[in-house]
Amino acid sequence: MAKFPDELAETIWNLKRQLLEIVDAATSAELVLFERFGETNEILPLLDELKNVAERDAPWFSRLSNFQLRIAESQPLISADMLNLVNQSIERIQVEIPAMERSIQEVKTEWNLP
Repeated sequence: MAKFPDELAETIWNLKRQLLEIVDAATSAELVLFERFGETNEILPLLDELKNVAERDAPWFSRLSNFQLRIAESQPLISADMLNLVNQSIERIQVEIPAMERSIQEVKTEWNLP
């Protein structure tokens, strides 16, 4: 098995944890919003926005998991192309995470959700 550099492995695990937290926060906010206000014309766009955040998140989580598996299968070393692809994805995810978190927080703040 090709070995991840420790820093890269830790970055991937941390990003996956953050992505899971985003899905949890988005779906939790969606449920609370729905339970409190139902499916009104005013709430439906917010429910859709929260669902979209979770849906935007999932492919990033899957991509990171796929990279972990592919690198574990690599022998004897991780290819430079694979490392480059992983690093590009990490950079993109690191930009996306704050945007997704802001979307959730805006809805929670506007509607006084926990």
